[in-house]
Amino acid sequence: MSRRAPVSVAAIQMECTIDVDENLQRTLDAISASAKQGAQLICLQELFGSRYFCQSEDHDQFDLAEAIPGRTTDALARAAAEHKVVIVGGLFERRAAGLFHNSAVVFETDGSLAGVYRKMHIPDDPFFYEKFYFTPGDLGFKAIPTSVGKIGVCICWDQWFPEAARLTTLAGAEILVYPTAIGWQASEKEQFGASQLNAWQTMMRAHAIANGLFVVAPNRVGVEDNIEFWGSSFVCDPYGNLLKSATDDAEETVLVDCDLDLIETARTHWPFLRDRRIDAYDGLTQRFLD
Repeated sequence: MSRRAPVSVAAIQMECTIDVDENLQRTLDAISASAKQGAQLICLQELFGSRYFCQSEDHDQFDLAEAIPGRTTDALARAAAEHKVVIVGGLFERRAAGLFHNSAVVFETDGSLAGVYRKMHIPDDPFFYEKFYFTPGDLGFKAIPTSVGKIGVCICWDQWFPEAARLTTLAGAEILVYPTAIGWQASEKEQFGASQLNAWQTMMRAHAIANGLFVVAPNRVGVEDNIEFWGSSFVCDPYGNLLKSATDDAEETVLVDCDLDLIETARTHWPFLRDRRIDAYDGLTQRFLD
């Protein structure tokens, strides 16, 4: 098998302000800076165009939603074409009146839209009231072919579900990107903060191991109302090794080379896909085995 050149992957970790124009411009500036450093695949955080508005149930926030194509996707398409990079970016999608999704778009190096993913698992926790805003995705789990490899995308809460990572892998993903907006609540940080962050990272590293692929997790950072977003964006390899991780309290871009040939090595030495008992998993389609 012929070897492929490593893919340079960037995960952009940023703070967001109430000014959506500023957020978009600063994101475009970060894309430009990453491309100048050699990034070929640039991954943005969940809902990067605004502050995390799901901390309350507020009908006025629906005004933030955009169609695809729209203002944000047009800007990302131009950036992808200008810098000859693949971009993964998350946005608040307005599909129709009263129908909204938490979505991610993937743009090719020529600015064409390579694919769209709509968040499948929608949380409803204190200050994460996403069920008020988002309809669960209906596009399924997929691997989007691009010039840098097959890109799987899941979004934030999807991180906690092994089934999502597995099905994305079975679709052919080589790099699994998790655009994210997750952090601490002030009342919980002192007691549970370290274990929450550790669990978040451990879960995705486990997906990388179990599925033999690279995982990229770009998370936002900074304090927004009730949440201190914990940053810590990272890239790990198919063995779960952290290739690079960002800090938890500052803007940063994680830039790392990913050797996609390592996927073949990992999957043949740890043949989890080979040894799956696909004849014994019918129970996964049930809510609970009573």
